[in-house]
Amino acid sequence: MLSYDIIRRPIITEQSMDQVADRKYTFEVAKNANKIEIKKAVEEIFKVEVEKVTTMNYDGKPKRQGVFSGKRADWKKAVVKLKEGSKTIELFEG
Repeated sequence: MLSYDIIRRPIITEQSMDQVADRKYTFEVAKNANKIEIKKAVEEIFKVEVEKVTTMNYDGKPKRQGVFSGKRADWKKAVVKLKEGSKTIELFEG
């Protein structure tokens, strides 16, 4: 898998932006990616040093439109903590 296939998109919410001060960044990642692959992908894409990766799996919410019902896709979130001497990720600044 390529690094850009593993890291889908950054998650920009109030809670994730509060964690930036603690050098923690949140991303939506590929469902089948493990912590080692996520760490290598973030280090390769953003040229930073990763200390720790925490992952969470989410089930898609059930949705309905009239008589038609379905479900949103399941997804995975990763919180990446950078090492003390590492540079920051500019994507989350400002």
